[in-house]
Amino acid sequence: MSTSLITKSALTAATRVAPLAPRAAAIAIPPLLRRGFASISSTPITSSTTRSHRIIVVGGGAAGLSISHQLLRSGQFSPSEIAVIDPATHHHYQPGWTLVGGGLKDPLSLRRDEASLINPKLKFYNTAVSTLSPDSNSVTLSNGDKLSYEHLVVVPGIEIVYDKIKGLPEALADGSSMVSTIYGANTVAKVFPTIERLKRGQAIFTQPAGVVKCAGAPQKVMWMALDHWKRAGLYNTSNPGEGAIKIAFATALPTMFGVPKYAARLEELRKERGVEGLFSHDLVEVNGDKAVFQHGEEKVTRQFDLLHVVPKMGPYKFVKDSAVADPAGFVEVNQATTQHVRYPNVWSAGDASSLPTSKTAAAITAQAPVLVENLLRTLEGKEVVGEYDGYTSCPLVTQYGKVMLAEFKYGGVPKETFGGLPVVGGALDQGTPRRMFYYLKKDFFPWVYYQAMVKGIWAGPKGWKF
Repeated sequence: MSTSLITKSALTAATRVAPLAPRAAAIAIPPLLRRGFASISSTPITSSTTRSHRIIVVGGGAAGLSISHQLLRSGQFSPSEIAVIDPATHHHYQPGWTLVGGGLKDPLSLRRDEASLINPKLKFYNTAVSTLSPDSNSVTLSNGDKLSYEHLVVVPGIEIVYDKIKGLPEALADGSSMVSTIYGANTVAKVFPTIERLKRGQAIFTQPAGVVKCAGAPQKVMWMALDHWKRAGLYNTSNPGEGAIKIAFATALPTMFGVPKYAARLEELRKERGVEGLFSHDLVEVNGDKAVFQHGEEKVTRQFDLLHVVPKMGPYKFVKDSAVADPAGFVEVNQATTQHVRYPNVWSAGDASSLPTSKTAAAITAQAPVLVENLLRTLEGKEVVGEYDGYTSCPLVTQYGKVMLAEFKYGGVPKETFGGLPVVGGALDQGTPRRMFYYLKKDFFPWVYYQAMVKGIWAGPKGWKF
């Protein structure tokens, strides 16, 4: 994901991800990153020039790398005809941050140098974007340079805006506080130490209103924390009132999940395990050990001893302020073809797009091949034919060793890869947490991401692309 609009000078300090501190120690949080998969480069670019490329891809995250490398692998482009723009020095496998929050992964093991992931036949502009100008087929970089294009792919991801929740940046930066979040390269290392430190009291896990990267992630860390406390003898699932720790899930949604099939099963788990459900509760302020929620027309204050927060998120300003944006600030594309509804040479996928599905890396595996096929056909003067059906996936960790593999398409309709396969006792149901899915989440997906997806040779459920 890209932070293209944010000035480099403001973010230089945020690129330095410190080594992990010992688990029991307080962790100092560097200045907060407003980005998804990558950290920011401070490399200055001072020349003022104009260059031209056949394809410009704005964003070097999961979508940008997948799409640019799939285009390159088509064999239809000469070196430097495809350009990738991203200010990142580091690229992060963000879906793995839930595992970091559960104490299962080191965040540095999920990080790579951004430039090392980009094929040298692609032109890499390691800088930020300030303006998209689709009417003149150009992009302006942060140093004033202009790049012209035949086709533009806008895939910078979305921005994490910590300060939209009052008091949250300060609480995250305080190494002694029990407030943490998995949503950030410089904050994720704080999560599991706070879970380990809590021996008694109220734990609250939140999910905000609006767009969220991976809508299941806010509760994954909760389920792992619950399992940790259960194993430590601090949480009693059969009688939560007798345990030293109480758990609440405060979500702005009216249900546990947006897809009815999985929401029903997760609600069963919540009740079975004695987790308090605070539905339609949107966190708006952190004040010491008090969390303030907007609940309808009133504000509700709850005391906590541990608070895991999912920050607010939204489109980057340079996308939101451009002619390619819809009223909500996302790149307005056809939900089947990924082509812009007004500019036929503009395309988008991933978190920055208006595609009405969950914003996950898994969704990109299905979106990228459709976008690439349709863009290539357009270059040949042909009609677009590829159609994206809204497929996405959310591997919901429900405890150590088990995952509920939610897979669905537009309309919240399940579209399961393994559903119905014969197993002992009947047919496999992906609404039931299983150990086999846990190893997909923990081991296979991080491996295939760096070994294949960002290289343009992985298409999710459709397998390898050669």
